[in-house]
Amino acid sequence: MADATSAPAGPAATLPPLWRQREYMLLWGGQVVSALGSHASGIVVPLLILAMTGSPSAAGLATALGIVPYIVLSLPVGVWVDRWNRQRVMIVCDLGRAAVSASVLVALLFDALTLGHLYAVALLQGTLMVFFNLAEVAALPKVVATAQLPHAIGQNQAGHSGAAIAGPALGTWLLQQLGRAWPFAVDTASYLVSALAIWRLRTPLTAAPTTAPRNLRAEMMVGLRWLWWQPLVRHMAAITCLSNFVSAAVPLLLIVLAKDLRAGEAQIGLIFSAGGIGGLLGALSGSWFARRLRFGQVIAGTLAVQALMLPLLVCMPGPQALGAVFAVYMFCGPLYNVVQLSRRLAMIPDGLQGRVNSAFRLAANLLYPVGAGLCGLLAEHVGTGWTVAVFGTVMAALALVAALDRVIRREGLDDGPAPAPADR
Repeated sequence: MADATSAPAGPAATLPPLWRQREYMLLWGGQVVSALGSHASGIVVPLLILAMTGSPSAAGLATALGIVPYIVLSLPVGVWVDRWNRQRVMIVCDLGRAAVSASVLVALLFDALTLGHLYAVALLQGTLMVFFNLAEVAALPKVVATAQLPHAIGQNQAGHSGAAIAGPALGTWLLQQLGRAWPFAVDTASYLVSALAIWRLRTPLTAAPTTAPRNLRAEMMVGLRWLWWQPLVRHMAAITCLSNFVSAAVPLLLIVLAKDLRAGEAQIGLIFSAGGIGGLLGALSGSWFARRLRFGQVIAGTLAVQALMLPLLVCMPGPQALGAVFAVYMFCGPLYNVVQLSRRLAMIPDGLQGRVNSAFRLAANLLYPVGAGLCGLLAEHVGTGWTVAVFGTVMAALALVAALDRVIRREGLDDGPAPAPADR
């Protein structure tokens, strides 16, 4: 058994498998349960909004509000994550998210749920997710050796994909069979399980102390400067930003297309579960592709396949075919993430994990709410065909840019750790 108080060290071949590493399994297991609950309730929220308003743009606004905190809060939260105990941050966030989800449960039980309440929940959940996610990403290199980061990130992706398979089907089944409140009861319980798992971690997750004076603006600039002076990380932030702009539109677009095909709520849940299966297969094969293909081949290749899948969505004759195309689209996401995230985490010094990852997340999510909101407006006013054409064109152009980008194409030829800027 690996030392429970630190990440095991050494070459990947000599390390114990991840399933035998207590600290990683606690961190991973809590997130899988939490993701299951989030997917169960997440599929229900747009269905509730569409039932309340009949407006795709209203549902798109809820998605946009959930990501706005990443744009507003990422930089200061990254600084605080590098200062604070990351374990405590994650526990507080899980308890807060449980309380927020429970508020929807109570409102539904008393038939008092409003559109404004759902918008507030999206904003609060997004805010807490910023803190949690940055703390979790910064904690991962503490509990997993650098040599095992690609495998760990692949397993993380597999866990989230597994939750994405079961969660939507579970959520729509609970909605139909037991009532609207049950998906949120499951979500609330899942956050409590995650908090318990993180509470049991023994590894110290606080960053190494620094003697530099505390200055929020200066510390934020350290992360931004580090990102800017690393061409690979800078280019990947820009590409991920535009990729997320497109991906933000896909869930709502699928729901609208499925409704056009007269799919019921259970069928919509199965479409999203099919996407989860694709994501799971992508996650399980991520490390295999990472070992056999170069960085640039994976990045450009996954974007190109996703670009090809988007126009196929409007050509599908039924929900099953729609789910199959979505599964291929989702297969590519974990491959992309395993390659770019493992490389980024290995490059960033521990004391800068929070700040650099927050800067990356800020850039990567900058256009996410725009994509979600624009999808709703376009679907409502010009139709799904034009909506797919807009987002498909963006993704195709992005795949071409990634294939021609010299920095991305050369990554892997001259490996070496990136230097850390002065912490000032």
